[in-house]
Amino acid sequence: MPEKIVFSVINDYSGDRRIQRIAGYLSEMGADVSIICRRLPDSLPVTDFPYPVYRMSLFFKNGKFFYIEFTLRLFLKLLFFRADTLVSNDLDTLLPNFVVSKIRRKKLVYDSHEYYTESPEIIHRPFIQKIWLKVEQWIFPKLKQVYTVNESIAKIYSGLYHIPVKVVRNLPLRRDVPPYNYEIKRKENILIYQGALNLGRGIELMIEAMDYLPDYQLWIVGKGDIETKLKAMGEGKKNIRFWGFQKPADLLSFTEKALLGLSLEEDMGLNYRYASPNKIVDYIQSGIPCLCSDLPEMSALVLQHKTGNILPFAERNPESLALKIRNLTENEPLYRTLYQNCAEAAENLCWEKEKSRLNPIFFPINE
Repeated sequence: MPEKIVFSVINDYSGDRRIQRIAGYLSEMGADVSIICRRLPDSLPVTDFPYPVYRMSLFFKNGKFFYIEFTLRLFLKLLFFRADTLVSNDLDTLLPNFVVSKIRRKKLVYDSHEYYTESPEIIHRPFIQKIWLKVEQWIFPKLKQVYTVNESIAKIYSGLYHIPVKVVRNLPLRRDVPPYNYEIKRKENILIYQGALNLGRGIELMIEAMDYLPDYQLWIVGKGDIETKLKAMGEGKKNIRFWGFQKPADLLSFTEKALLGLSLEEDMGLNYRYASPNKIVDYIQSGIPCLCSDLPEMSALVLQHKTGNILPFAERNPESLALKIRNLTENEPLYRTLYQNCAEAAENLCWEKEKSRLNPIFFPINE
């Protein structure tokens, strides 16, 4: 009988490409996979997966009562759900998974997508941060199988809790880089930001820079907490377009039309400092150079593969950003070189090369 692996996520799963890739691979390897997640008022259907996705409709939508309700509901769901292995995705699902794993004596795997307790949403809320730290400090040292998204975060957790933390990077599926078409793209001059519209992503700076780039377009693809604020900032600016959330398959068509990808996260706590946004590799796979923040993981990726440039923190102002963009996009020989570097990097920065790192975690007897 195949191993029953149950994933828990706090989102609605429709856009969680990391878990979709991991669950898909484990399913291909013969595991019986199930997903437990949350239903939102605007949730897209999740019927295209070869495994069941169970969504919980919650009364509370945010705040402390939401987390309490979610934790209790997830605990009860897991308590009576057939499972051999429980997979907790991020700290906000760890407590119910840990308690149920002890009660039912089930294997627990923890996938930390970020440095959760240092995220911008909670570092300025010391009481909330303290609660999450207590949960982490109680459970983390007791975990036997943990993996995260990059070496920086793995080293931090290993140092804090003295347990091994593996790395499984959040890389996209391999696809053929589109043909080089600089002249066509220069006619539209599309700059793209894709991802969550949340605090600290540098999107406000991008919008302000468009005053100095009247011959360019900024496409913002995604949704999030500060979407209303961003749309107010962009109101009346004809060269800014908000496309909302797009399914992963549809997002590709937006990315490939762009001339340049942007990833300008701010240094708002250790979570952002050591972030490795998957949008950067999406840009590489689409054959478009990237301009990113001077933060350790993302700058190392771009500089190592020579697929773009860095915006120093001393130059985080609209005029300097606009100049950096022009320097990257209006020099055809440079742009061609960056495109060729993207095509070469895409061969290795893909899920097909990364997924085998899951084997010793979920299928240790196969190693």
